[in-house]
Amino acid sequence: MQFKKMLVICPYPEGVAPSQRLKYEQYFDHFRQNGYHITVSPFMNRKFWDIVYKKGNFHKKVFWTIAGYLKRIKDLFQIRRYDVIFITLWVTPIGLPIMERLFTLFAKSLVYDIDDLIFLGHSSAANKIISWMKGKRKMIVLMKYADHVITCTPVLDRFVRQYNSNTTDISSTINTDTYIPVNTYTNEKRIILGWSGSHSTAKYLHLLTPVLQKLKETHDFKLLVMGDANFRMEGIEVESLAWSEYLEIPTLQRMDIGLYPLPDEPWVYGKSGLKALQYMALGIPTVAEKLGPDHANHRVIEHGVSGFLAHGQEEWLHYLIQLIENPELRKKIGMAARKRVVELYSVHANKDTYLNILNCVSEKGVAR
Repeated sequence: MQFKKMLVICPYPEGVAPSQRLKYEQYFDHFRQNGYHITVSPFMNRKFWDIVYKKGNFHKKVFWTIAGYLKRIKDLFQIRRYDVIFITLWVTPIGLPIMERLFTLFAKSLVYDIDDLIFLGHSSAANKIISWMKGKRKMIVLMKYADHVITCTPVLDRFVRQYNSNTTDISSTINTDTYIPVNTYTNEKRIILGWSGSHSTAKYLHLLTPVLQKLKETHDFKLLVMGDANFRMEGIEVESLAWSEYLEIPTLQRMDIGLYPLPDEPWVYGKSGLKALQYMALGIPTVAEKLGPDHANHRVIEHGVSGFLAHGQEEWLHYLIQLIENPELRKKIGMAARKRVVELYSVHANKDTYLNILNCVSEKGVAR
C-alpha cells in the first residue's frame, strides 16, 4: 500500500471539542487503515483550551494566540510535504484571510470541513471583547478555493454552493460501537429528563423553564444537565455536571428522555442535530424544537416515529407527558431512533464517504 500524508489544520486539541470529536476525528482509524499518515496541528494546545472559554486570563490568551500564529507559519513552510491538507473552521481565528489564502495556494490538495454557520458571527460570553476582530471572510475564502468542502446541514450546503460546487453534506455522526443503549424503559424509578451541551449553549435549555415548571406540577422528574456544572433552574431539581470524556456516555445513558430546545434564529440552522443524535444512538426518546423545514432536526427525527418535534409550551408539554406516562412508547420511539442513527448517522454508515473524498482530492493533487 502506498501511504499518503495528511495534515489536519484545526482550532482545538484532538479529543475535546464536539465539532471535531463527533465529525472527522472519529474517522482517523479508518483513514490510517486505508493508507493515510495523519498529522494533527491544532491552533490551541491543551493549556489554551483549558482557559479559552473562561472569563479573564487575558494575558495568557494573548500569549497562546501568538504561539498559535507561530505554529501556523511553521505549518505553512511544511505544507508541500503533505498530499492532503484538511482544514476545519479556519486556519487562524483573527483578522484578514491571509493565512487561509496562502494555505489554499500552496497545498497540493485541500479539503475544507465547516461546522455551523460560523461566518454569521458568534462568540462565547468570555471572549466578547475580540468578537469584532474575528475574520468572517476566512470561511468564504476556504469555501471558494478548497478542492472539496464538507458541510453538515442542508442550509450550510446550499450556502457553500454559491462559491464551490464540490460539496458533500455529512452530518455529525455517532460511533455506535461505543454508544450502547442500556435503557430499561420502566416507570419503576424516577424519570430523568436530560440535556447535554456546554456552558455557552445552556441558555437554550432555559427556553424550557416554563414548560418544565408546569410539568413539575403534575409529574415527578429530575433534570440531568451535562456540560454546565453551574446550571440551575428555578423550581426544578437539577443535577448538573461538567463535561468529561470518560463520563459522557455513562451520563447520557442515565437519561430517560432527551431534550433539544433551540431558538429560531439564523445561527442554529447550521446545527446538525448532534444532541438529538447522541440521545437517539443510546435509544433515548427525544423531544426537539420544531424549527423551519430547512433545519436538520427534520431529517434527523421522523416525527412520531423516531422522536418528537415540538413548538410552543403546549406541544412540549404534550409530548413530554406522553413519554413520561407511557414506558412502552419510550421503548418504541427509542428503538426506532437507535435504528435510524445506525443506518444513516453512524460512523460505519459514513466512513467511506469521507475516505472517498480524501482519495479523490489527493489524486487531483498528484495530477497537478
